[in-house]
Amino acid sequence: MNVKAAANSTHANTKSGSEPARSFFENVMAAFDEAATYTDHPKGLLDQIKACNNVLYIQFPTKTSRGWEVIEAWRVEHSHHKLPAKGGIRFAPQADQEEVSALAALMTFKCAIVDVPFGGAKGAIKIDRKNYTEDELERITRRYTAELVKRNCIGPAVDVPAPDYGTGSKEMAWIADTYQLMNQGNIDALGCVTGKPVSQGGIDGRVEATGRGLFFGLRVACCHAEDMKALGLEPGLEGKRIIVQGFGNVGFHAAKFCMEGGAKIIGVAEWNGGVYDPNGIDIMKLDEFRKESGGIVGYPGAKAIADGNALIEMDCDILIPAALENTIDIKNAPRIKAKIIAEGANGPTTYAAEKILEKKGALIIPDMYLNAGGVTVSYFEWLKNLSHVSFGRMDRRYRDSTYSRILQALETSTGKSFSAEERKAIAKGADEKTLVNSGLEDTMIMSYNQIRDGMKKDSRIPNLRTAAYVNAINKVASSYLELGVFP
Repeated sequence: MNVKAAANSTHANTKSGSEPARSFFENVMAAFDEAATYTDHPKGLLDQIKACNNVLYIQFPTKTSRGWEVIEAWRVEHSHHKLPAKGGIRFAPQADQEEVSALAALMTFKCAIVDVPFGGAKGAIKIDRKNYTEDELERITRRYTAELVKRNCIGPAVDVPAPDYGTGSKEMAWIADTYQLMNQGNIDALGCVTGKPVSQGGIDGRVEATGRGLFFGLRVACCHAEDMKALGLEPGLEGKRIIVQGFGNVGFHAAKFCMEGGAKIIGVAEWNGGVYDPNGIDIMKLDEFRKESGGIVGYPGAKAIADGNALIEMDCDILIPAALENTIDIKNAPRIKAKIIAEGANGPTTYAAEKILEKKGALIIPDMYLNAGGVTVSYFEWLKNLSHVSFGRMDRRYRDSTYSRILQALETSTGKSFSAEERKAIAKGADEKTLVNSGLEDTMIMSYNQIRDGMKKDSRIPNLRTAAYVNAINKVASSYLELGVFP
């Protein structure tokens, strides 16, 4: 169904002022269809790019403290134009096949935008992790991994999962261990999953990668004086007032790096309420309070906001939705005052809500670009696992001594003497984390400018999201054409 037909069919059964009856998957496909009109690829090729190549639905039993339960789970490989496929695994009670398919499609386009050579995939286990003990979660994770192995839906050359909502490095370590046990003799087995603990083959910088990448992307967007002038803002991130929705891994790190970059975090919203301070919130102190109290509500010195959803409608320069999909909809979009929407979550803005925000003149930096820091650093981790050597190990000492010799030559020729601290700062060779962050920063800057340049070159393209889709469609289409699938 094309965009206009989809719009007509959904609006026909929609009451005035309510959200069109689109699912998350339909929102993604509607945005794709709109972007496809700005390309000249044949319909058959576009249909192939849209299609999910492999959809796996699994049910398996597990014993819990409440007795035996049947667990539902999915793994969707959206595209095989590049291998392996890549995408996170989430633990979520509301997960379903459509949601996983939409997230897998976004992963395809996300990887293409940041030039990471993966196809898109996604996985989910339909559970609320709060209802299970750690032993039960381990059994569920390992059984899910075994089911993927049996169906050849996991492996360093096939499909490489990563953390997502409700999962983290511990679950990835269980997945890696299970895969290794079932694939003894595979020297590259650790490359079957990313987001692992550093001690288990992970990479330094992966935990904060999505939030750090969001900061890099937001910073480069704010550096374009022309775009900021159109919003009535000064260039640069410094001094910008930010509200963050969601204080999980992405929200916390995005807020932390933005604060360190000179922005002012004036509000943080969670599912059970939020906190607000127009003078700025110290994110590190808020995180300490959360760890001690179990939540952010009641943080001293800030105003408590009973309804976290109301907080995202308050006056600010930048809103960072970093929770779940469809949190900005047709109901709250008219009341959102932020001039920049920096999407940290996957699909936080519905298709209809985006049209409202556009009419208000807001700049929306799309999720499929802005939260790509995680998959970018996952790519670095995968490369590390296949090469069996950490970044910087081979030449760090050599660079240290080279920089030291340069400093000595400068001291001899100029008569200037460097202090021990200056010498240490200047002569230090890059370690793994420094190299990872450098690669991430470069990726986010280059990718944003590619998207923006594409929008500027084609005056028909209305916004960054459409430009990002056009960028991704063209790259995926090129891969299929190079394979000779579509002559």
